Amino acid sequence: MESHLCEICAQKQGLAVKSQIPLNELLSTLLAAQSESQTEAAAETAADVRCPVCGMTFKKFIQKSHLGCHNDYKAFGEPLKAVIQKAQNGSLRHRGKVPAAAPAATRDQIRLINLRQQLEEAVRNEDYETAAKLRDMMESMQ
Repeated sequence: MESHLCEICAQKQGLAVKSQIPLNELLSTLLAAQSESQTEAAAETAADVRCPVCGMTFKKFIQKSHLGCHNDYKAFGEPLKAVIQKAQNGSLRHRGKVPAAAPAATRDQIRLINLRQQLEEAVRNEDYETAAKLRDMMESMQ
């Protein structure tokens, strides 16, 4: 016999009740799955693409996790970007390996180092507006 009970009545009868998944958790899971399937689709599409300089294939890159030469970035294009973004939590820039449980002071120090590097690059490129913004960000952190 099949019974349809509300959550409260099921709990009163000692039946296991599936708890609802919070909406933000559901959405993030769905987005992660979509992103992963897009990355896999891009990898399958580019599997046989070969770098004209070193001969590295995208499939070989996926297997070995290292590129053959700097020309591979151009040869593999968008599929490589998708892999990098997945590895760097959505960013195309290397973020380093900072443990999630690292103290806030350590994370701030790393952020300050990154800002300092960006500032130096902005000054080298004579992008003084960006340099000023970065300087202000650094001062607000101290």
